[in-house]
Amino acid sequence: MSEATTHRLMEDLKAVVADAEALLSATAHDASEKARDARQRATGSVEQARRRLEELEDELKTRAKAAADDAHRYVKDNPWQSIGIAAAVGVVVGLILGRR
Repeated sequence: MSEATTHRLMEDLKAVVADAEALLSATAHDASEKARDARQRATGSVEQARRRLEELEDELKTRAKAAADDAHRYVKDNPWQSIGIAAAVGVVVGLILGRR
């Protein structure tokens, strides 16, 4: 899964949690036992989803930092190869853009 897709999924899940919280607030005046039970279950699910989202976000930040550190270390250890790779990528991108 790409980083952009993961970020979009995280944003969508945050929106779902926010909508669920709004729904819980909107139905707070309903005093029936069935509604109270449903709100209680939904509140637990929303809290669990929020915790899991926070854990996932922390994990993704850790992975991104590790990947950036690895890239930095590679460039530092292999500067000429890095320049060559960057130049090759630049040529390929230039050719693709030049065809348009």
